[in-house]
Amino acid sequence: MPRYEYRCRTCDDTFEVSRPMAESSAPAACPVGHEDTVKLLSAVAVGGTRTQSAPAPAGNGGGGGCCGGGCCG
Repeated sequence: MPRYEYRCRTCDDTFEVSRPMAESSAPAACPVGHEDTVKLLSAVAVGGTRTQSAPAPAGNGGGGGCCGGGCCG
């Protein structure tokens, strides 16, 4: 279930709420009970590790995009 981060404008506390995506825009009261909250924009970090089976990209440019992939004249 996704987590959404909020900040209370009254007490300036930051808190998280887990709820379905269908309820992502519903208001959330802070843990103290204040109703004046704002949903924060959270950056998602996706990471991983390279395995030996995945070859390292070539260091000669390219690698995607229209002009980087060679499709431009």
